[in-house]
Amino acid sequence: MSQTSTHTEGARKMSLPVLTAMVVGSMVGAGVFSLPRNFAQATGVLGAIGAWLIAGAGMLMLAFVFQTLAMRKPHLDAGVYAYAKEGFGQYPGFFSAFGYWASACVGNVTYWVLIKSTVGLVVPVFGEGATIVAVAVSTVGVWAFHVMILRGVREAAKINQIVTVAKLLPILLFVVIVAVALRADVFGANLWAGAARTPGALFEQIRATMLVTVFVFLGVEGASVYSRYARRRADVGRATVLGFLAVLALFASVSILSYGVLPKAGLAGLRQPSMGGVLESVVGVWGAGLIGVGLIVSVLGAYLAWTLMAAEVLFVAAKDQDMPAFLARENQRNVPVTALVMTSALITAVLFVTLFSDDAFTFTLKLTSALSLVPYLLAAGYALRLAVTGETYDDTPAGRGRDLTIAALATFYTAFLLVAAGLKFLLLSCIVYAPGTILFVLTRRERGLRPFSPAELILFAVVAAGAVAGIAGLVTGRITI
Repeated sequence: MSQTSTHTEGARKMSLPVLTAMVVGSMVGAGVFSLPRNFAQATGVLGAIGAWLIAGAGMLMLAFVFQTLAMRKPHLDAGVYAYAKEGFGQYPGFFSAFGYWASACVGNVTYWVLIKSTVGLVVPVFGEGATIVAVAVSTVGVWAFHVMILRGVREAAKINQIVTVAKLLPILLFVVIVAVALRADVFGANLWAGAARTPGALFEQIRATMLVTVFVFLGVEGASVYSRYARRRADVGRATVLGFLAVLALFASVSILSYGVLPKAGLAGLRQPSMGGVLESVVGVWGAGLIGVGLIVSVLGAYLAWTLMAAEVLFVAAKDQDMPAFLARENQRNVPVTALVMTSALITAVLFVTLFSDDAFTFTLKLTSALSLVPYLLAAGYALRLAVTGETYDDTPAGRGRDLTIAALATFYTAFLLVAAGLKFLLLSCIVYAPGTILFVLTRRERGLRPFSPAELILFAVVAAGAVAGIAGLVTGRITI
């Protein structure tokens, strides 16, 4: 056995509970603490129920997709990126890896914004998380985590498991207290949002919540990204589904029960983290303090998990010669050090961009969701392709019809999300994707290959045109951040 194989086998130390904690830890971050306000700004109780039914069903299909792919393509590591490359070629695979990485980095910025907004309640100089002081302190935090992760991936994963348990306690307490305090008259008055009580109006309300639901579910693929560390390959799929179902129940409870405590307008006007305002209205000031502490623990844990996953995707892509070779460098503790530096650098850069945003948290939340949609769509499309062609089903044909249905629904759902995201965030995503293609060109040159095939050149032209349109929109003021 080679030295590389020995190292890889030795690294496969994550059990089912640890992998499940990675999924839960990845998803339970800033999003859950912002749900009451974000939902109330878009819809009432009925729309919220409809949104969770659609998002829950769609994301469950996506979770099943990752479960299926983990079992049928066990040799593919770093799931999201590997599936896109295997199914659709080099450039789409690069797009998936780069987009997933960029999404993780922008998502990590939302965490720092929300932490500083929470601290800003008692330290006004932090404002709502996007002041010069807030950005400076956040930058220090980014690089402090960077140093900690350099100690070793598996050590950081163990820290995340402990943090996952700690951060769930205040959220569960919130659900119990708000459920007991729920007032039927307030809940009933919040059933509808606005005067129009038509199916069309309800659908528009649901559509307006879609990027929010995508954001809170980001991380459903957490176990898949760390598949190369799993003790048993089957645990990857189990951890994905178990973690998803637990988080879905938690998120739906937080958002829907809040409608029974405050009027919709009151919820919509709360300062983020809005969970704190909801609990404060029930139990007093200590409720906001409890949620604030829980948020900081939760967000720092999620930040750790997402930084790990972002660096891992760049590292594996470089090992597969789909990113420049310098991103495959590791330190003595087998941490992908160059990929981690690049990750921390992009997070820092986006932090400074928030200084120019009118609503830094909402902007980074929606951009994170939009960037993640291409990798998710390509993974779902690959599962659909396998089921349609019958690849991997020769020896085990049973279940092909089920897998085909699941993959088709997951593909439709992620395509619907791209439409729901709106043109603004698609163009902003192109601004991120287009310059990232430089890494693809460098990689191809390292291998002595032509940069693009004819089809890939067309794809790049479309993305570049989108980037130009997005920049023009920013310059003219038609697009604001």
